[in-house]
Amino acid sequence: MTKDFIIFIQFIIIIICISSILLNRYKTDKLLTSLENMIDSALKGSFTEKVFDESRLSALETKFAQYLSGQTCSTQNIMHEKDSIKTLIADISHQTKTPVSNILLYCELLLEDDLSENSKNNLMALYSQTKKLRFLIESLIKLSRLETGIISLSPKKQEIQPLLDKIFIQYNQKADSKDLYLNTVKTDATAVFDEKWTLEALCNIVDNAIKYTVTGGISINVIVYEFFVRIDISDTGIGISDNEHEKVFSRFYRSEKANTTEGVGIGLYLARKIITGENGYIKVSSLPEHGSTFSVFLSKL
Repeated sequence: MTKDFIIFIQFIIIIICISSILLNRYKTDKLLTSLENMIDSALKGSFTEKVFDESRLSALETKFAQYLSGQTCSTQNIMHEKDSIKTLIADISHQTKTPVSNILLYCELLLEDDLSENSKNNLMALYSQTKKLRFLIESLIKLSRLETGIISLSPKKQEIQPLLDKIFIQYNQKADSKDLYLNTVKTDATAVFDEKWTLEALCNIVDNAIKYTVTGGISINVIVYEFFVRIDISDTGIGISDNEHEKVFSRFYRSEKANTTEGVGIGLYLARKIITGENGYIKVSSLPEHGSTFSVFLSKL
């Protein structure tokens, strides 16, 4: 066997190896592309199973296609249920708004009449409970819309001061009616948040602070960190025991000390839901009879 023939054979073997490697790479790339397209289609909810051959790689594609077909059906069912929930919430909101508003209106009209003391007290109780019912319905609708993704938060970088100004305008009179002070500091801090929903969260905390404070008042301070901006809402109210620090953020939780004060126990739950949805968080520090401080951390990035 000549030297040239041996070299020729080696050259042929090298060509075969390179061709085999390239062919396997081509098949692998084709399979990965096919699987990637399947996943993309499934994520869009538009996956349809195709006809595959009987090769081993194609068998993998077939099994994967069967799995994605099932997942696509589940995704479509979830989307359908989400649409149904959206419609249901809209119906509840629409159907309850008018009758509740009418009850409040008629109560206000009747209170203008010359009623006996007993009748007036009963009417005031009805009026108060109807307002509580309206607040509960509105809160549950907001919460349902957030939890089901019907309403999505749209955080963007913006100044915090406009939030504090709106809180002061909205709650200063309410605090003053109880002989409480409401102090806010001026700040040029910025953070990433959804203005409408973050205002809702902060107002829920401030409203609670006013509700459970008898003397003194509420102070709102802003502290800037490297990655977060902290908004402290401090009161001189009844305080919260250590074992209730996490419970107060639970849905419908009401402390025994708060039973005599109006409320439904959903404000702080909704506040935490909003803030965590913006990649922030809330914590509370408090001692019984020594007031509470709710710290809201908003991301700066």
